[in-house]
Amino acid sequence: MNIFYTPNITNTNTFVLDETESKHAIKVLRLNQGDEICLVDGKGSFYIAEINNAHQKKCEVKIIKHEKEENNKPRIHIAIAPTKNNDRLEWFIEKTTEIGISEISPIICDHSERKFLKTERLEKRAISAMKQSLKATLPLINDSINFKNFVNSIPETTEKYIAHCYNENQKHLKEIYPGSKDCVVLIGPEGDFSLQEVELALNNGFTPISLGKSRLRTETAGLVACNILNLINE
Repeated sequence: MNIFYTPNITNTNTFVLDETESKHAIKVLRLNQGDEICLVDGKGSFYIAEINNAHQKKCEVKIIKHEKEENNKPRIHIAIAPTKNNDRLEWFIEKTTEIGISEISPIICDHSERKFLKTERLEKRAISAMKQSLKATLPLINDSINFKNFVNSIPETTEKYIAHCYNENQKHLKEIYPGSKDCVVLIGPEGDFSLQEVELALNNGFTPISLGKSRLRTETAGLVACNILNLINE
């Protein structure tokens, strides 16, 4: 069934798709009156609907059924330094959305080559991945934040980890994370975190971790961390 993103939907009898989704439904997919579609609000709800008025600018649908997405897993939050090549960060957003991630924070570090980031394209990539993977919850993508400010903002009740390459004797994330608890993982830029940043994180309760023996790209490390946490919480 075709899925459409409708963040402003409420549980009413009828709803009108915005112009972009209306055009996609009627002009691109050539759907007609009486066809059933699925709407997702990005907040965990599915709506099964039937097209009442197949207008390519204002497609009106009738809500038939409302279902909530089953998701009792703890929150997974990856704080990642923006990559020099923006396509790699978009790839990370897409894949972690498919796997299952709650929140993403771009962090600006001492060694970051990209200091400014627009989140609009990232949000569009996340929406597309949410629909493709048949999910109804959109991860929160925060604006860029300075590393120090981010580290100081995480509450003590959250499991906190930092992946860095200065020490080869760190325990693997899968050995440390206990499961069933909200967590945040810091992933550094291509040049790794600075020693001062690592020290700041440790002083704020972050535990250093390994993600395996291979040296991973920034976006790959973020994806691996997300996947490990999801597998533990299965």
